[in-house]
Amino acid sequence: MYDFANSAFPTLIITVAYSVYFKTIVTGGGGKGDFLWGIALSAAMILSVTITPPLSAIADRRGSRKLFLILYAYICVLATALLANVTAGMIFAGMAFFIIATAAFESSLIFYNSFLPDVSTPKNVGKISGWGWGLGYLGGLLCLFLVKPFLAGGFSQENLPLFRMSFVAVAGFYGLFTLPLIFWLRETKINYSQLSEKNAFTELWKTLQDTRNTPGAIRFLIAFFLYNDGIVTVISFSSIYAVSTLKFSMGEVLSLFIMVQVSAGVGAFALGYLTDAWGPRKTILLTLSNWCVVVIVAYFTETKYVFLGVSLLAGLSLGSSQSASRALMASYIPEKSSAQLFSFYGICGKMSSVLGPLVFGGVSALTGDQRTAILSVLVFFLAGGTLLWLTPETRKSAQYGQGK
Repeated sequence: MYDFANSAFPTLIITVAYSVYFKTIVTGGGGKGDFLWGIALSAAMILSVTITPPLSAIADRRGSRKLFLILYAYICVLATALLANVTAGMIFAGMAFFIIATAAFESSLIFYNSFLPDVSTPKNVGKISGWGWGLGYLGGLLCLFLVKPFLAGGFSQENLPLFRMSFVAVAGFYGLFTLPLIFWLRETKINYSQLSEKNAFTELWKTLQDTRNTPGAIRFLIAFFLYNDGIVTVISFSSIYAVSTLKFSMGEVLSLFIMVQVSAGVGAFALGYLTDAWGPRKTILLTLSNWCVVVIVAYFTETKYVFLGVSLLAGLSLGSSQSASRALMASYIPEKSSAQLFSFYGICGKMSSVLGPLVFGGVSALTGDQRTAILSVLVFFLAGGTLLWLTPETRKSAQYGQGK
């Protein structure tokens, strides 16, 4: 249910609504808007990476993963609601509220993902992760339908107040559907001695050293760093690309992403079962091949109908690639260090989210051509896929499909 709740944020704020609003209304459009949007995304990821890892060590030692998860979730809810106060020209406020909301959202996911080994086994971890992502896309789809009346009128002066109210609606949706997690999620308590702040960093470093002793773990994290760069960039700029380059209206963008949410949900559910049967590493490689096709076709796309088709194709890999990555990461988890190791996983994801948007925004600003910028994403998928191909299977991931 937390996947169901939090997907409203990336769907409406990062991808569909606020991204376009920020570039078109807040910054006035142009390559400058792309570059500032990339800076805001990168700053949010740097903030998340800075504050979360030491807290993850404390969370593991004190059994407070759930507490940190809830705290970050509702910081994101509050900051998202404050986006409704951002109007034309308020670039600093628009970036600041977005950076806080996104950093809190990303930090909450580190603690949330750390519960995956607690609620699954090597036999069903792919299915559990896939169902989470699938329900997430259903949540994003429902929120899209709920706020569509606010957004359908686009950026006309009379509709702008309604457009901004959609950000409040997203915050309300996120906060409401996080309540089941508060009431029903149970955290495994481990008896640890009192932990000082110094010991938190020591424990974090020890976990990193342990990770280096797990064959393939570091290599996977680097591969994830690379290919996730491409995924995050596509998510962050897809609506901006559709509106700026292919001249989609906001109504058309909403219809497009409603269909993408459906294809993404189908992909997450279906490939969750494939992950258990085939293994997460092979499943990720399959999705990365699809991502390469998506980027190449998007570069040459001239019509809205072709872009619709390639968007649906991207949707099939959108949740499934990240779901399978989460499952593969779980196979590297040592006992009693789930939040800490998932914090390294989160660091790789967030640091990649720094580079990709900056590359896209920089190329767009320098060349004035978003097509060239979208083609630059192909490098990240090819490099990450190649490194993952060379990454050995773990003992746990080798158990997929064997009923163990």
